[in-house]
Amino acid sequence: MYALSTRRWLPTALNLRRFTTPVPPLPVDAANKEQIIHNKLVERFSPSQLQIVDVSGGCGTFFAITIASEAFKGMPMVKQHQLVTRTIKEEIEEIHGLQIKTSTESTQ
Repeated sequence: MYALSTRRWLPTALNLRRFTTPVPPLPVDAANKEQIIHNKLVERFSPSQLQIVDVSGGCGTFFAITIASEAFKGMPMVKQHQLVTRTIKEEIEEIHGLQIKTSTESTQ
C-alpha cells in the first residue's frame, strides 16, 4: 500500500521540479557591492566614521554598517536608520540582510 501511494505522488513531484527556475547570480560581487554602498554613504553623510563589513561569509548578502555623522544630530535612531536605508535602497534590494548602527560625532 505504501509503495502505491508513493508512486502516485512521484510523477507530481517530478512535474513540479521541471517548472522551477534557478536563482540567477548576483550581478555585482561582494567587494564591489561594499564599495558602492561605501561611496553612496560618504557622498550623502560625510561621515567621521564609516565601517562596512560583509558578515555573510564573503558572498555579499548581509552587511553590517557602522556610521557616525553630524547629519544625524538631533534625530531619533529610527530616523537615522531610515535615512541610511533610503540612501542605499537599490543595494538593499540585492542583499539578504542589513545591520545598521548610527551615531553622531559627539557620541563617539
